Amino acid sequence: MDRIALRGGKPLFGEIPVSGAKNAALPLMAAAILTDEPLTLLNAPALADVATMGALLGGLGVEVWRDRVVGQLSLRASAIESCVAPYDVVRKMRASILVLGPLLAREHKAQVSLPGGCAIGARPVDLHLKGLEALGAQLDLREGYVFAEAPGGLKGARIVSPVVSVGATENLLMAAVLAKGETVLENAAREPEIVDLAECLRAMGARIEGEGSSTIRIQGVERLRGANHRVLPDRIEMGSYMLAPAVAGGSVEILGARRDLVGALIERMEAAGVSIEDSPRGLRVSRKPGERLRAVDIETAPFPGFPTDLQAQMMALLTMAEGESRIEETIFENRFMHAPELTRMGARIEVHGGSALVKGVERLKGAPVMATDLRASIGLILAGLAAEGETIVSRVYHLDRGYERLEAKLSACGAEIRRLRDQPTTAARAAVA
Repeated sequence: MDRIALRGGKPLFGEIPVSGAKNAALPLMAAAILTDEPLTLLNAPALADVATMGALLGGLGVEVWRDRVVGQLSLRASAIESCVAPYDVVRKMRASILVLGPLLAREHKAQVSLPGGCAIGARPVDLHLKGLEALGAQLDLREGYVFAEAPGGLKGARIVSPVVSVGATENLLMAAVLAKGETVLENAAREPEIVDLAECLRAMGARIEGEGSSTIRIQGVERLRGANHRVLPDRIEMGSYMLAPAVAGGSVEILGARRDLVGALIERMEAAGVSIEDSPRGLRVSRKPGERLRAVDIETAPFPGFPTDLQAQMMALLTMAEGESRIEETIFENRFMHAPELTRMGARIEVHGGSALVKGVERLKGAPVMATDLRASIGLILAGLAAEGETIVSRVYHLDRGYERLEAKLSACGAEIRRLRDQPTTAARAAVA
């Protein structure tokens, strides 16, 4: 497996562009199932998860082609040739469950494997399934698959979610646009990716109101058309790169960054002593090298609260802040797996259930560490940017699921970072020969 090697202690100066949002692109790709006309996504990121979703859709009969030069992804589901999303593809990525709602909406049937992905918590699909049942779907779980049917088509309903779920909101939103009558989603997720999906669906002819609030209303239509849609910037990549100069010191302009997408992060970073200023092309993040940061407390929450997907990166920053910081993780029950790896680098962290107490140290020291999930990977890399000596992060295949050209973007600002590609063994080379 590939590894990332860093030699820390160098401040960062320059600019880093933000790619299109992975968490927006995946449901947008699934939305292509809803029409037989082309859907073109501009600013689509070139990531492993996007490729996985493309492979899944291709197996259903969706044509998928990419223009890497302009970052354009085009999809056309002229005909759905299969309604089966197999385990071999779905196990790689939890977002694969997002094809369930569109398949039921268009074909009135689906067979979708229960999903896989990062091991950061259960993240059950119960909310997806209960919502689809409310829309009239008949469901059966067996042999690791969801078997779903809606013989007469889906019908509008009022669905009140007991907890906020981004994935369930996306799935039900896509299912409801072709359902008969009105659907009301109560306690819906408010994330920017939900708004982006609704805007794309509306461009395709859907009738949607209230996205960005906790109540979304959908009036079902008979059919959708094709559309062109620009994927919004990735707020998690944005926040990760904003934290890079905050951790390492220096001044970096984050191109395409928007305050409205990362307001909770900015508030906590500024409280810690990081300078964040608006720039003509985004946001400029600065910290004088050697200037000590202040401890702050954070609590993860659904948007517009502090994102759980930036918790590991923020923890890397707080390991070097003066004082004690408390981090409360309220979204996923198993998302402090990066803490033991940070302690290998000299961090002082105590984890108790969903709470972590971070006692700041003056400096971290490079060490071999292992990434356990996508966001832990970038958290360890950020820590390595500031650590004395060399840090080697293993199991970085997670990174390619969510960060496009990470080494190039950081090295362009002065980071000493490189990818170590494992060489095949003699036996493996002989087998290939």
